[in-house]
Amino acid sequence: MEDKATLIVESGDYDKLYSAFIIGNGALSMGMDVSMYFTFWGLERLKKGQLDKGPLSKMNFLGLGKLYMKYKMKKANVRSLEDMLQDYVELGGKIFACDMTMEIMGITKEDLRDEVITEYCAVGTYIKEARDSEITLYI
Repeated sequence: MEDKATLIVESGDYDKLYSAFIIGNGALSMGMDVSMYFTFWGLERLKKGQLDKGPLSKMNFLGLGKLYMKYKMKKANVRSLEDMLQDYVELGGKIFACDMTMEIMGITKEDLRDEVITEYCAVGTYIKEARDSEITLYI
């Protein structure tokens, strides 16, 4: 196995997306090779202008929970999701977009932020990445 981490990002929830990028950036900063395979609602967040649009997974309270979370994160100087995504790409992290999800959910390449996507692919690419990984996570 390589010094590698592979994450499936299936959830489009705001806090879970943060977790994925915190883990991904942390692993990259430790010299690991990192791949994120975006599928279903996770892939929805890679649409143009949609990165931080997901709800909180718990205690969303019609959006008030998310506003409070954003306030607390800003106060603690936590980087924005956009900055974390840019850091991830600049550090060499790979982003794979599930083409089956695109077909099922009617998402086109034009809908997505092509500049951050490494490859449009099927599950076989995820399996190949995960097979060689020391760490695999489902978020």
